Amino acid sequence: MGKTQSFKEYVLISLQITPTIARVIRSVIFDLDGTLIHSLPGLAASLNRVLKMTQLPTHPEQVVRTFIGNGIHKLVERAVPAGYATEDIPELVSAMSADYAATWKEGTTRYPGTAETLSILADQQIRTAVFSNKPDVFCRQITDHLFPDTSFSIVLGQRQGTPTKPDPEGAHVTARALGDKPQEIAFVGDSTIDLSTARNAAMIPVAATWGYHDLAALESENPRHIIHRIEDLIPIINTSL
Repeated sequence: MGKTQSFKEYVLISLQITPTIARVIRSVIFDLDGTLIHSLPGLAASLNRVLKMTQLPTHPEQVVRTFIGNGIHKLVERAVPAGYATEDIPELVSAMSADYAATWKEGTTRYPGTAETLSILADQQIRTAVFSNKPDVFCRQITDHLFPDTSFSIVLGQRQGTPTKPDPEGAHVTARALGDKPQEIAFVGDSTIDLSTARNAAMIPVAATWGYHDLAALESENPRHIIHRIEDLIPIINTSL
């Protein structure tokens, strides 16, 4: 029996012991970094190479972890020393973008259970999408590489003309691609920014605890659901909210 088959059988058994009521969630939007993928090692390595190249202090991974969530510009801005010239930050952002484009496959992996859960959602005709503050080109490359068997309705990252999270505009663009009303969409993310985005967009906020934000911070946002493994999403979708 294959790993994927065993995983699906486990989920189906869990559903049999939980009464299924009218479905409220018809589709799911996932954040990317810290939710579907573990990208911290690759981001930290790329950032530190650029900082070292410009003779700026570098940071351990667990410190870089606290910089993630608002896009690459904010990542770099948080990494430079206090008093660093603001006008010089775009040059560092460009340097990191170039470095990361060449190296992101090193230190970027999908979290356990993500591919299997996405497969189950597809089997249950639950549409899925990705919405991230990561640059759009990287979102598309990474999802194509790590989730080749998943047909996301849309993969949307940071791009010109679309405000970053927690602004709800990108979430609403994603909802239109999914074809569902915001209140029928679960927004799954590991950060307070994701939960704020879900609330701003009138979606169902689901906090993922395995990512880069602390549990206490996630709980402070009062998400509708808190999940500790991605497969815990399946029973939530198949029961009343």
